[in-house]
Amino acid sequence: MKKNMGLADRIIRFSLAVIIAVLYFTNQISGTAAIILGIVAVAFIATSFMGFCPAYLPIKLSTTKKSAKS
Repeated sequence: MKKNMGLADRIIRFSLAVIIAVLYFTNQISGTAAIILGIVAVAFIATSFMGFCPAYLPIKLSTTKKSAKS
């Protein structure tokens, strides 16, 4: 599995997951919204740690920096 997420992408996903967690634990979201956003947060954390997003594969997207070859 080749990494297809750059550092900025990973930081943004992790930050959004933290924001969702804070909203949940401060009772700002609940019910179905909390469940759906919780699943999204778990997916964001997993993909940010792995550096790989399966949703990028079909559109051949990569946010990693291309290394310059001499």
